[in-house]
Amino acid sequence: MLRSRLICMFAALSIAASQAQTQPAGAPGEAQPKPIKSFDVSLLDRGVDPCTDFYRFACGGWMERNPIPPDQAVWGRFNELAENNLVIDRKILEKAAAERPNRDANDQKIGDYYASCMDETAIEKKGLDPLRPELDRIAGLQSKAELPGYLAHAHRIGSNAFFEFGSQPDYKDAAMEIAETDQSGLGLPDRDYYLKADPRSIALREKYVQHVQRMLELAGDKPETAAEKAKAVMAIETALAKVSMDRVSRRDPARVYHDMTVADLGKLSSAFDWNRYIVATGAPKFDSLNVTVPDFVKGFNDVVVNAELGDIKTYLTWRLLSTAASMLPKAFVNERFDFYGKTLTGATELRPRWKRCVRSTDSDLGEALGKSYVEEAFGGQSKQRVLNMVHAIEQALQADLQELSWMTAETKKQALLKLAGVENKIGYPDKWRDYSSLNIVRGDALGNSMRANDFETHRQLAKIGKPVDRSEWSMSPPTVNAYYNPQQNNINFPAGILQPPFFDMRADDAVNMGGIGAVIGHELTHGFDDQGRQFDARGNLRDWWTAKDTEAFKERAQCFVDQYSKYVAIDDVHLNGKLTLGENTADNGGVRLALLALRAMSGTNGRAVEGFTPEQQFFISFGQIWCDNARPEVLRLRAQVDPHSPDKFRVNGVFSNMPEFQKVFSCKPDSPMVDPKPCRVW
Repeated sequence: MLRSRLICMFAALSIAASQAQTQPAGAPGEAQPKPIKSFDVSLLDRGVDPCTDFYRFACGGWMERNPIPPDQAVWGRFNELAENNLVIDRKILEKAAAERPNRDANDQKIGDYYASCMDETAIEKKGLDPLRPELDRIAGLQSKAELPGYLAHAHRIGSNAFFEFGSQPDYKDAAMEIAETDQSGLGLPDRDYYLKADPRSIALREKYVQHVQRMLELAGDKPETAAEKAKAVMAIETALAKVSMDRVSRRDPARVYHDMTVADLGKLSSAFDWNRYIVATGAPKFDSLNVTVPDFVKGFNDVVVNAELGDIKTYLTWRLLSTAASMLPKAFVNERFDFYGKTLTGATELRPRWKRCVRSTDSDLGEALGKSYVEEAFGGQSKQRVLNMVHAIEQALQADLQELSWMTAETKKQALLKLAGVENKIGYPDKWRDYSSLNIVRGDALGNSMRANDFETHRQLAKIGKPVDRSEWSMSPPTVNAYYNPQQNNINFPAGILQPPFFDMRADDAVNMGGIGAVIGHELTHGFDDQGRQFDARGNLRDWWTAKDTEAFKERAQCFVDQYSKYVAIDDVHLNGKLTLGENTADNGGVRLALLALRAMSGTNGRAVEGFTPEQQFFISFGQIWCDNARPEVLRLRAQVDPHSPDKFRVNGVFSNMPEFQKVFSCKPDSPMVDPKPCRVW
């Protein structure tokens, strides 16, 4: 199923592969949330000049005292808070898992789902039996003509084989949901992993093929047979990678919107019966859809034509095994972790099973679990104070737009209309998702996972042809993240991130503005970055800019591209300034807007803490939400696939562009934290 590709998230990509584990749970409730401070001078490295390396000044103490745990690829303040939320969720789930006659429907579902995931003994005893009907279904395919029916089923239960199909708001009419198909089907993190010819990439592909082989062996193939099959998988995935659109190109909405009839789609891939596939998915009837990447559909057709049926069945088997691995016996879990955890991210140990099961429950039943999380961890006063901050930052953006020297009056008028149309969603949904049709069976871990995928696929497909539900959330309440949705023109802040170090009801405005205030400003700025600016106040893909203003924007955006492309993530790997442009624009704009709002609130007249003025606290607070340590492997991975810059550059890159920062910390003009040609859009 498709999720919105346009949603602009505040935090970096999660490294889900390192979460697979098989260790025992430990005693229920043994862990407790750890206290986290929003502004903590003990985290500073006072031996570092803030005008030389502010990130190290703000975070050096934290970095020294917080080595990366062996089961993590990255360890930072986000992770600290996420771990605390896991502990809270675990407490909720342990209670819900206790079988008792008075459990309500939500508690039954989340409790039995969690208990089934935790029952490793039962999973080991069943072995591959729960997956056997699906494996037999693939083995029983007699011809390529049966692929449409099978893929419709595979996509419903969570496999990403070949392509994705689902619903999305129409780019040209954001009030309505339409059908959409998109590229997919790869096991490596990105198309470029298949195409690069450097020694490191070649070696990684070899390790991937070995991983596929070992998974097929675990499923029953002999080593020599599995080795040949793994090569066939790589051949098919490489063919798909060659026709996949690269990440930078996909950032342009106009390049991923192609309104076609179903008949036109069929002409792109005549070897695959799209009508039969669509009917088999159970989607409502429709006449046209968005074919995101037409060249990919053509390339998929070539694979169907040219690949042997046996090789296609092997590929489908591999995608199924990879999808189901986390709910299979530990041999599959360990093998998956060895590649996706150790090799790709550098994690050295498997995560405790209870953490994985909490995350899995959150993924499949997020709002059922989230309702209890909100009751446990998020109060009404917090929601109102955050909303007040949102309004202050919106006023700061309004003033900024009105005062811009490079934007003409005509475009300013449209920009102000868009800002006025932004909706604010704080904490949790106004109405909770109904999971009553999802059957969760205690003791059936894999079945629960597949049925949850089927439930979500059906929910997404049922939207086709209907008005967009603007009240819906794309993140569960415990999530430590935030996002802007350009097609709904709204900003969204789950309760999970509205905690220290981002937000603290006990903290002064200066500290909260440096934390959650910068997050709010970041998401608002996304509405006016290189991607978001192409959508109007109603969320429609429409050019509301004059040609002169478009050129002025692009000139300023190019400054960010050039600036961040100079930064080195690890060894010889530079950041991709084009890939990270939207997030860098939002980081720079967000901090400035939060500071403007703080000044308007007279927060700069607040109390000094440990010798730091309110504005110094503001900058330190922002720096400290990004404190982290990361393994070389994950830095290399994220430089290739993550639209966010590494945390160090999310701090130093922003502050080097801000005369306000340089004045507050009395930086000399030739200081490393002073860019002689600072970049600024908003």
